[in-house]
Amino acid sequence: MGVSLRYREAWEGFWSATSDTPGEAIWDADPSLSSVPHSELLLPYADASLPVVDLGCGNGTQTRYLATRFPRAIGVDLSHAAITHARRADPDEVAEFDQLDLADAEAVAALHERIGDTNVYMRAVIHQSEAEARPAVAAAVTTLLGERGRAFVAELTPASKTVLQQVAQGPDGPPAKLRRVLEHGLNPASATEEEVPQLLRAAGLITLAGGETALAQTERLPDGTRIELPARWFVLAATPAAA
Repeated sequence: MGVSLRYREAWEGFWSATSDTPGEAIWDADPSLSSVPHSELLLPYADASLPVVDLGCGNGTQTRYLATRFPRAIGVDLSHAAITHARRADPDEVAEFDQLDLADAEAVAALHERIGDTNVYMRAVIHQSEAEARPAVAAAVTTLLGERGRAFVAELTPASKTVLQQVAQGPDGPPAKLRRVLEHGLNPASATEEEVPQLLRAAGLITLAGGETALAQTERLPDGTRIELPARWFVLAATPAAA
């Protein structure tokens, strides 16, 4: 199936207009605030001898950290421009990066065929995906896990949308990093409260652990407070029938 041309072009436009400066994207938080604590939640359930695939890797900040915890880390993103950023930021090639449309079931299956069962890291991808593509994104996690892999998935909740709306209504309008997201037609926190867990279940995923969290952003409020967006996290495995 694949995503729409409009959606693909929105992401290409965003990443093409983004510099290599770490943190320029609002979600490009330091790993110490993202993949480090997330790995600690995943690893008790995961076979750390398997690779890990970072879905929606962007410029690869989290992928490069994941490469220190797993023997092989592969970052994939819809945007060719994002992958170009990721490769430039990784001159030592500690990770691998490839373009991949998560809504393209054949392409996802081909990746699984190439690397075998793998762990998955996915931070805030479903919530901003096109509604019609979200089931395929969840199914991509199932395909990649196979029988042995485990996934860490974190997704923004509708409460994040409220936070972002409040931030955008400041006296000077949206701060610069949030403004860039909105100007490129991206829609954060557009999934409903129950939609994500329902999508995960429908994709044949079972929840091994989960809870509430907040995803740190690189933008700050005028008083210096870091913006943190309410989210839910899940550690997942594929049911035997789905694997």
